[in-house]
Amino acid sequence: MRNRSRFGWIELIEGILLIILGIFSFLRPDSMLSGFVMFFGLIALCIGILDIIFYVRTEEHVGFAPTIALMSGCLSVLAGLMLLVYPGAVKWAFSLFFPMWFIAHCISRLSQLPMIRIWTVKWHYYFIMIANIVGLFLGIFMLIRPVAALISLSYLIGIDLILLGIDSIILAFSRMGSDW
Repeated sequence: MRNRSRFGWIELIEGILLIILGIFSFLRPDSMLSGFVMFFGLIALCIGILDIIFYVRTEEHVGFAPTIALMSGCLSVLAGLMLLVYPGAVKWAFSLFFPMWFIAHCISRLSQLPMIRIWTVKWHYYFIMIANIVGLFLGIFMLIRPVAALISLSYLIGIDLILLGIDSIILAFSRMGSDW
């Protein structure tokens, strides 16, 4: 195993942006849907690209986790592009596509848990597991109850974005010295 001292800058920047966006979702829920559609699109695009990069780097090493990461990455890229190209379709995207993105991303991260257990410390493994199970339930809730989801959407998304941001920041620091 070769050691690598590269810091995860992309994950750190992604984590900081996700946390800022999550906090903004709590502070300004009324303007969240209209003012930061482009920002959500950029975040979804960034997460999708990172999932696709994960697929490219690990496809020959492990079982089905890279394939799920590829599918999640494609959905994230599509969600990001849709929000950037058609900002008027936000209500439709948030009521249908974002729950599917949450579910796909959480399943992708849950499928990566065996590798994360090897790469990081024990508490990070449990944090990722709990955060993505919560995200999975939030995604399912938004699919089942779209009206309730639209009313509380900024809070639900804010919670999940903050958890994803913390996860990305932890991952940025835990990648130092890894073989990946």
